[in-house]
Amino acid sequence: MLFIFRKMGKYKGQVIYSLIVKALAAGADLLLPFILAYMIDELLFEVTTSDYWLLIFTGIGMLLIALLGWFFNISANRSAEKVSSLTVRDVRNELFYKTEKLSASQVDEISTSSLISRLTSDTYNIFQMVGSLQRLGIRAPMLLIGGIIMSAFMDPLLTLVMIAMLPLISIVVWQYSKKGQPLYKDIQVQMDEIIRVLRENITGVRVVRALSMTDYEQQRFKNENKKAVDKELIATITMNKISPIISVVMNVGLVIVLIFGAYRVADGATKVGQILALITYFTIILNSMASLTRIFIRMSKAAASAERIVEVLNMETQMVDGNLPLVMNDEVHLEFDHVDFSYQGKESHLEDITFKISKGQTLGIIGATGSGKTTIINLIMRFYDPQKGVIKVFGEDIKNINRDELRRHVGLVLQNDSVFSDTIHENIAFSRPGVDANQVKMAKEIAQADFIDDIPETYNYEIAQRGTNISGGQRQRLLIARAVASNPKLLILDDASSALDYRTDKNLRFAITTHLKDTTKIIVAQRVSSIKDADLILIIDNGRIAAQGTHEELLKTNEIYQLLVKHQLGEGLV
Repeated sequence: MLFIFRKMGKYKGQVIYSLIVKALAAGADLLLPFILAYMIDELLFEVTTSDYWLLIFTGIGMLLIALLGWFFNISANRSAEKVSSLTVRDVRNELFYKTEKLSASQVDEISTSSLISRLTSDTYNIFQMVGSLQRLGIRAPMLLIGGIIMSAFMDPLLTLVMIAMLPLISIVVWQYSKKGQPLYKDIQVQMDEIIRVLRENITGVRVVRALSMTDYEQQRFKNENKKAVDKELIATITMNKISPIISVVMNVGLVIVLIFGAYRVADGATKVGQILALITYFTIILNSMASLTRIFIRMSKAAASAERIVEVLNMETQMVDGNLPLVMNDEVHLEFDHVDFSYQGKESHLEDITFKISKGQTLGIIGATGSGKTTIINLIMRFYDPQKGVIKVFGEDIKNINRDELRRHVGLVLQNDSVFSDTIHENIAFSRPGVDANQVKMAKEIAQADFIDDIPETYNYEIAQRGTNISGGQRQRLLIARAVASNPKLLILDDASSALDYRTDKNLRFAITTHLKDTTKIIVAQRVSSIKDADLILIIDNGRIAAQGTHEELLKTNEIYQLLVKHQLGEGLV
């Protein structure tokens, strides 16, 4: 909760304004029953002709005070909403910026769905609490305390009856509030699961339909949704027990006040107007306790959400950027020296990976699905750091290079990479700021994206969301064009030509070799034809280098490579 209060502190001027105005509105509400009692006891029952105008003016005064209280409430509520919105905006921004700086392993640990949930539903819980705290945080306690003081001023004996109920109510509220936070945290964790299932289904909707798994996925979502509903019901039932208990206690007190009040009126110890005012104050006190209950419920929700947000914000930076200037080493552009890596620190995903390539050379990586090819790319891009060994890029330890500086010199196409809902030109130029039309056109030529010229709008053609209005091969060529547009020092193609036919793939490799002579190229592929001209080929098997060498060397020495060539290129090439 201190985290939320610190964020609100940035807008302390508006918060103080809201609280002061709310206090004035509460003061106006507290005056009304007192004036009403005066009118009934002093003016209405004992009115004379000369008192009519006093009665009228007093009534007008009550109306003006009520209108003033209404105006104060409206003004304070608007200010409270503004502070709530600004506070949550700051929380969301800080959380998003932190998310951007998390390492890939930290994102894996938290999960993408949980981060989305924390950025949306958790921040909304904080928004509700901040608003309620400003609207009711001063009003409810002031009405509660003010109601007791005004009641005591009018009839101390009957006020004691009301005060006697408050300790019991306070104990009930406190006990249930302690139960609320873990219950609401469980709800938010379950919301993470719902978002995960929802996200998987939206992004994989075609696969789900193609495999006729719609019914299965609907049931899976239904099960997760039911778990969330069950947890919500448990929390709601638990927390909603507060209001009935408070209502019973306060109504018992109200009955006692009415009984004692009737006797006191009969004995002449008090007046009818005072009893009516006391009942009104008792109602104000009752409503104040109900408001405080709502605040405690929302605080329980917000505390659970704030804990989840702070958990992310307090995560230590796993990857510290170096600050050495990037100096290109023409001798060795990329080197792995006995590198070991594991995603979760348990099962080994890469083991003793060692190789190096020089400027302008091409590295081919081939291996079975799940063998660790993409993991090598993740380490080159420094999405993760290895547990052991050293990776050098452009002759410098990758940990000493600023990540943004490193990535500015890299053109990258990942598996299942994304195009954007924008024009073809903007999709290609997205690679780097300042890419001009000539560079975009050259990138199109290198990527063999001649289909652009066949579209009437050419480069102004709008790509639909997720590229649904272009084919898989066209999408891959756009992604390759984006990667080469900035003439990168290091080009990485991770299974980037799987949707291309052999002729287009061959022309693409020739164009890259011709136009990007000084660019070091890394090609991850399933097809031997895509990497057979590489200066160095790595065969990855279960996270280890099974063999490395040129195409000719591997044909002579490695059975795995011989089998791949035999099955893909034909018997005569082995």
